[in-house]
Amino acid sequence: MFIQTEQTPNPATLKFLPGCPVLDGGTAFFEAKEAAGNSPLAQRLFDVEGITGVFFGADFITITKSEDKEWYILKPSILGTIMEHFTAGRPVMVDGAESLSGHAEAADGDDDEVVSQIKELLDTRVRPAVAQDGGDIVFHGFENGVVFLRMQGACAGCPSSTATLKMGIENMLRHYIPEVTEVRASE
Repeated sequence: MFIQTEQTPNPATLKFLPGCPVLDGGTAFFEAKEAAGNSPLAQRLFDVEGITGVFFGADFITITKSEDKEWYILKPSILGTIMEHFTAGRPVMVDGAESLSGHAEAADGDDDEVVSQIKELLDTRVRPAVAQDGGDIVFHGFENGVVFLRMQGACAGCPSSTATLKMGIENMLRHYIPEVTEVRASE
């Protein structure tokens, strides 16, 4: 198994491409080992000292490190953990918890037309772009013209995430959907 790595715009985050599917649908983001109960792989990655975030996409894993650790020290342990996990045929997620974010978090069942348009633009134009950088964006709501979004993976804590939200996503949504007046980061 050959695992490629790619840098992301966030210097504290590195993208790992194992060359096989990681999640069948959606994404999963963990910011601590305690939150990774449904993911044996995330739990094992958090055992590597200095790991502060694990994000799973369709075909990649994004790892975030603490500021006091260096990639050249962490990479061998991370690569070994990922390789061992996939070659042993272990699941990334257990208990049917395949998708923990993305569409699932924002699905209300009966969205109004504006919210449906926002979600469609996020799914077709924004999500593919942020996935290339090793992250994801989750819709958290629309209220009084304001769209609330949460950045995950490499995009969470990225120095350029504010510019991405304001100049990129906000401008695009305002262009296509006149009801949108602002985009804000959600916690």
